[in-house]
Parts: sequence; structure tokens; C-alpha cells
Amino acid sequence: MKQVISRRSALGKLAGGTAALAATASLCESIGAAESAAPRLKGRIRHSVCRWCYDKIPLDDLCRAAKEIGLESVELVEVKDFPTLRKHGLICAMATGVPGMIPSGLNRVENHDRIVSWMERTLPAAADAGAPNIICFSGNRDGMNDEQGLENCVTGLKRIVPAAEKRGITICMELLNSKRTHKDYMGDHTSWGIELVNRVGSERFKLLYDIFHMQIMEGDLIDTIRENHRYFAHYHTGGVPGRGEIDESQEIQYPAVMKAIVETGFKGFVAQEFVPKRPDALASLKQGVLICDV
Repeated sequence: MKQVISRRSALGKLAGGTAALAATASLCESIGAAESAAPRLKGRIRHSVCRWCYDKIPLDDLCRAAKEIGLESVELVEVKDFPTLRKHGLICAMATGVPGMIPSGLNRVENHDRIVSWMERTLPAAADAGAPNIICFSGNRDGMNDEQGLENCVTGLKRIVPAAEKRGITICMELLNSKRTHKDYMGDHTSWGIELVNRVGSERFKLLYDIFHMQIMEGDLIDTIRENHRYFAHYHTGGVPGRGEIDESQEIQYPAVMKAIVETGFKGFVAQEFVPKRPDALASLKQGVLICDV
């Protein structure tokens, strides 16, 4: 027997189907938006971001965005900021160092008492907050030769390292470029930093290998990482030239560099340290993280 379907019945079924399709589309859009906000990272790189690059964004807002993107850390913050990070389920992968010590650092014996005192106060709080690393700097040459600078840095670091060993936190000297950004900075080559690590002779003193800075000074990034990764406890990014976004607008092939880092078995953090040039700074941060998430 042939079933007769009225016009009203047919329209009702069509309307119901259209509503179901609309609901499904809306759900898909919501899921897509959520996935866009919180991308599924591969887990082979532990991601962090440097606070100073986003200093116009309130720390709470930056922490929320970092968590949504999939970062584990917001770094280069002070001890007073650790509770805010903890509230958002984040840590500080690299605690900030002695204020103002980039040009005036460990290569000057007259700076040692101040640096040691600051480190002895800060190391316990950083370790208690779960920060694996704390930053330090060589200081500028200002006429001093590199050998004397090495000797002075060793003297100062050997006063600090016992406290770092006791607390299980690694002191990291950052390698910076002296060509464009930090004129006259002494720790401007990987070889100088490696010699310093060898002379200090502690697993709690290593280097912060800043990819941006070392591209400017040396290039040869991937082979340097492969050959010397045991000396590197932490990595920073940045686009060359200009320290902008790390996308196709600059010269470093970051996916290839990140793959080299992963292949070394590195278990530490890679921190985004580029200064966003676009109006939507957080979109740039998310893009940088995805570029590095190999």
C-alpha cells in the first residue's frame, strides 16, 4: 500500500532535518574553535614563552592564553609572579636573573658579592616553585680579554653552584650576540660558553643556547646543536633579522632546528622569545609554538 505524505508532513520533516543539520554544523564549529584555541601539540617539545615579549598583556591574561595554546611555562618572571603562574597550572622554566646584569655580570669580580647574595636568596624560592633553571650573564668585555673573563666567571660561579646543586636547579648563562643587540657582550660564542661549562665542572651549570643570537654570531645552528647539546639546558627562539615572528618572514628554518633538538633527546624547554610585530600578539605566539612543535 502506497503511503501518502502530506505537504505539511513533508515540510515538517524537512524543517526537522534542517534543524538537525544546523545543530550539527554549530557543534562542529564549536569543536573546531576549541581545537583552534587549544591545538593538540605533539609532546616532543616542551614549550615556554618569555614574559618580557608580551609585557603589555596582563600576566593573568598571558597565562590563560599560554595554557590554552598548550604551553607549560611563562618564564623570565620574578619570584613575586610565581603564585600567578601556579594558579594557572604553569611553571617558570627559566627564572629571571639579577636585575641589570647583562652588561655588568660575572666577568667582573667586583660584581660577585651582589650576584652571589641575590642567587642565594632566589634559588630556594625558584626551586620550591618548580623552576628548573635560573639565568645569568657574562657581562660586557669593556676592554677585558676573554681568558680573564673566563677565569673571573669561574670564580663567581663556583661560589653559586653549591647552592644550585643542593636545590636541584640549573644555572644557565645565556649566549648573546655582540654584533647587533648587546654590543661588547663577552659570552657571544658557543666555544667560549663551552669552555666555561667545562671549567666550572658541575651538572648544575650549563648554557642557554639562544638560537636568534647564535644565528647572528655564528650560524651553523644544527651541527652546533648536534655536536654540543650536552652543554645546553634551554633554548630561545627569535626571527632573524629583527627578532620578529619566526615564520617565513625571516631566515632561520625553525622546524629543521627543532627536529635537530628533538633528535638529541632533549627533555628541557624551548621558549618563544620573539617580539610580535602583528597587532594580534597572541596569534603570533600560537603560530610560533606550532612552527616549533615538530
